[in-house]
Amino acid sequence: MAKRTAIIDIGSNSARMIVLERTSRFGFYLLNETKSRVRISEGAYENGGNLQPAAIQRAINALQEFLSIAKALKVKKILCVATSAVRDAPNKHQFLSQAKKELDLNIKVIDGDMEALLGAIAALNLLPIQNAVTLDIGGGSSELALIENRKIVKTISLDLGTVRLKELFSDKNEGIEKAIRFIHEQITMLPKDFKADLLIGIGGTARAIAQAIMKKEEYPLDKLHGFRYDLNKESKFIDKIITVPVLKLKKLGIKKDRYDTIKEGALIFREIARHLGAKEVITSGVGVREGVFLRDLLRNHHYTFPANFNPSLKSLMDRFCIDKKQSACHYKLAKKIYDTLYKEFDPQKNYEKTLLIAAKLLNIGIKVDFYEHHKHSSYIILNDLEYGFSHQDIVTIATLVRFHKKKLPNKESIKNLQDLLPPKKSLEWLSFILTLAETINKDLTCPAIELTYSKDVLQIQSSSNLFLAQEEIKSLQKPKAFAIKFT
Repeated sequence: MAKRTAIIDIGSNSARMIVLERTSRFGFYLLNETKSRVRISEGAYENGGNLQPAAIQRAINALQEFLSIAKALKVKKILCVATSAVRDAPNKHQFLSQAKKELDLNIKVIDGDMEALLGAIAALNLLPIQNAVTLDIGGGSSELALIENRKIVKTISLDLGTVRLKELFSDKNEGIEKAIRFIHEQITMLPKDFKADLLIGIGGTARAIAQAIMKKEEYPLDKLHGFRYDLNKESKFIDKIITVPVLKLKKLGIKKDRYDTIKEGALIFREIARHLGAKEVITSGVGVREGVFLRDLLRNHHYTFPANFNPSLKSLMDRFCIDKKQSACHYKLAKKIYDTLYKEFDPQKNYEKTLLIAAKLLNIGIKVDFYEHHKHSSYIILNDLEYGFSHQDIVTIATLVRFHKKKLPNKESIKNLQDLLPPKKSLEWLSFILTLAETINKDLTCPAIELTYSKDVLQIQSSSNLFLAQEEIKSLQKPKAFAIKFT
């Protein structure tokens, strides 16, 4: 696969392009994202599904500039797909031919099952999930996929979208009850086993609802991908989005560019979520575009990453880790110290994986600047450790890295993030272990050590002198009173 790949998704409401750069075989990161609300489906549902000339021209104009961006970024591979509005249009070949003739762009029209599969591939690989149903509400259709034990079991597409609902009902003042009946007619097509406690919200509607909830709740982390909320707790808020006048949507935290279709989208979201029996929602910042990329990238691996592989972690290591041997050493030492001390603070081993990832990423900030590199490392992690981790994981890793110095995390520095962090006792022990691991490796030789812990004495045995480590350990803040002895 090319180092830089552009993926274009022409939906009923918007056209979007992402540019992803590979850092290694499976590592990658987002280089650019561009969106245009071309509304290619505008007027189609009132005209037998036919794409209208003005909408086609808007799409062509947007695609032309997408290609200019891709060229400027030296993209070597472009994958372009079109979904509901184009696949349903009797005159779609007019649009496809025009794009090929004027732009030399090959557009692949995908069916509903493929659209659902692509969204599910993205969610499965880039969210921390086991069992769920994905729901991607578009302008012309809604796609769902059933995921069980991290396998995509079934997919389905419903002719149920925000623009379709708006043009058939809202624009004609038909009333909400008729729209609900239409939604329920479509929902009856869902197989009976499409049930799940966890609903994965993909697409613009799900993201807009989640952003509004985050704003209302004053959520401490500015990260949409992976945001979870209780559906029952937020049901009345979603009802408000559906029922309030358009001009009052701003007070609910809905952005202006969503005013035209968010009410229809929220209605579809609510009714399908109820039918599925969903109790919790996790918001996906990825969807069809990332699914197209991953389907291509992982075509020889059953469309899933290898076990225990994380693309975000790999990408950060590829781009920012200047000494992989030292990173591996910190991992090794942190693991040994944790195995010796975990009964003190983490008997169920809930935080072992989190600690060891922090050990790997400990010093990536040196790539930015050595001074205050722990702060740079923490910032990079908080903003770019994106895929496959919960928000709690990300915040904990960033906090541990931020405090891998002499002092433990203090109340003032973590007060805004406390709800996303482990209990104080666990956090202090984890921070201490990370600091101790780096301190033991002060001379950068990765010394071999043996540890014992008994009666509040941690004994460190090593054939190395560890002079610098012994000197620095005296000033380390500990989570409880105990002695550290060297032999």
